[in-house]
Amino acid sequence: MRGSRNTLIVVTLLATRAVVSATAPTADLPEHTIMRAAGPIAIDGRIDEPSWGAAAAVGDFVFPWWVAGDKEQTEARLLWDDVNLYISFVAEDGHISAIHTDRDAAVSQDDCVEVFIMPDTTHIRHYYNFEVNVLGTILDRFQLSEPTGAYTSQLATATQIDGTLNDESDEDTGFVTEIAIPFGSFIDTAPNVPPKPGDTWRLNLYRIGGRVNAQYSQWSNTGTPQPKYHVPERFGVVHFSADSVATKTVETPTAD
Repeated sequence: MRGSRNTLIVVTLLATRAVVSATAPTADLPEHTIMRAAGPIAIDGRIDEPSWGAAAAVGDFVFPWWVAGDKEQTEARLLWDDVNLYISFVAEDGHISAIHTDRDAAVSQDDCVEVFIMPDTTHIRHYYNFEVNVLGTILDRFQLSEPTGAYTSQLATATQIDGTLNDESDEDTGFVTEIAIPFGSFIDTAPNVPPKPGDTWRLNLYRIGGRVNAQYSQWSNTGTPQPKYHVPERFGVVHFSADSVATKTVETPTAD
């Protein structure tokens, strides 16, 4: 990296509202098994817990609308426990930028990651989207056709930048976003809260934004001719495992 380097860590707590529709074919969609975390996860943007190191990445993001510029890849991982769904993004980014700081601002204009979640796979028009820019600013919405009342939940997120924010004169390395979504956030739509081992949900993971090289990328290809993320029929398939990730144990040598 050229130039100075600053690290920015932002932790945000989110109070949200929600309310809570038919199953679509999934044969050509990506699938992933979400393993249980083997220990506590601190939402600090550092993803240095052994569980993150042992969790498998979901796979390369795709760039269906690529025209020009570097395809800056994103590596995403998922974990769960009895309380939260955890998502981490490690994003390559040569020029990191963000300006939006108000809740529910247009964070997708900034360097941003997004999580769209459908807990009930029999109602594909009932899904949630959470968007977080590199400043930790959150936009959240619930795409639900039949209101069922309000509730309050908490989302925690933290970001870490490896580079200099809003400085196009140097080259950055990228950023990390870590998110914990309590399963209570989905109480109006999820068949089980928390999920039971073997439960299947649908979700998609996205990357967007920034002033320089603002590529659109995603885990599951939405298959639209123009950039569009709100395509629940094309969300990927995830399965909740009863097993914890296999973390490595470091043995301490003993003296003879």
